[in-house]
Amino acid sequence: MEWGRIVGANVRRIRVARGLTQEQLAHDAEIDLTYLGGIERGRRNPSVEVLGRIAHALKVRPDELFRD
Repeated sequence: MEWGRIVGANVRRIRVARGLTQEQLAHDAEIDLTYLGGIERGRRNPSVEVLGRIAHALKVRPDELFRD
C-alpha cells in the first residue's frame, strides 16, 4: 500500500468536505503551506505529531487519515 498517497487523499477529501482551503488548514495545523501540499500529493512523509495536528484541525480522529 502507498500510505503516503492514501493519507494525502484523505487529508484533501476531508479538508474539501469541511470547506477549508489549504492555507486555512496549514494555519490551523501550524504547518507550512507547501509542506501540506506535499502531504496531500503523497510526496511528503509527515511525522505522527504533524498527522495529529492535521487531524485535530480537521476535527477527525487520526485513524481516519489512514482509511483506504
